[in-house]
Amino acid sequence: MTAGLWQHWVLPGIWITIQLTVYSAALAALVAFGIGLARAHRSRLVRFLAAAYTEIFRGTSALVLMFWLFFVLPPLAGWQLVPMWAAVLALGLSYGAYGAEIVRGALNSVPPAQREAGIALSLTPWQRMRLVLLPQAVPEMIPPFCNLLVELLKGTALVSLLGVGDVSFAAYLVRLATQDSAQIYSVTLVIYFVLAFAITRGMKALERRTKANLGISTQDPGGGARTPAKARKPVAVGGTTAARGDLR
Repeated sequence: MTAGLWQHWVLPGIWITIQLTVYSAALAALVAFGIGLARAHRSRLVRFLAAAYTEIFRGTSALVLMFWLFFVLPPLAGWQLVPMWAAVLALGLSYGAYGAEIVRGALNSVPPAQREAGIALSLTPWQRMRLVLLPQAVPEMIPPFCNLLVELLKGTALVSLLGVGDVSFAAYLVRLATQDSAQIYSVTLVIYFVLAFAITRGMKALERRTKANLGISTQDPGGGARTPAKARKPVAVGGTTAARGDLR
């Protein structure tokens, strides 16, 4: 593969793949937290609508949804989405539905005593969610979110079917130009691995940090001894000062 092919096709393709992953992940995170919190709402109607969204978007193909947004929606709405944003919408809405179940499961994993403690402190439902439940649930969300983000990265290859010049589409063009499938697709595999590895390491660092902020000891990834967590800091909850973890 020549330097020109690498510079004009592969490198721009990597950048577009990164953009797609970031934009789709941001949309998926908004959907995941919005729908996931709605699944824990007191209103039965809100819970029903959130559950319906989850089931619909988990049960449909992201690729077909991408085609629907790009080919079917324009005649209905009277305006055309560019392929990039049709792909971002399809991936964000689809993977956000999976993320919503992660959020719901993590919130349900918080011990009921934590909710009761928030009620005893006369916290509003939003204060209980923000100050008590989410800080303890977020560290539990990070490992499955890491897996979902890696799957999202690999799912961006679907956009090549819309002609978006991501790394998989660039690999296809290079193969047509050089007639050498082995080299370009081997390089493409390495590119996806490097991007996924960077995501994994970043999410692991975020997980350690969030657990340390809660006073939870973390295990050294190399299998070494436990590293001491940060000392518990006093936090103000509903006008009452308490150390993190005192309500456990």
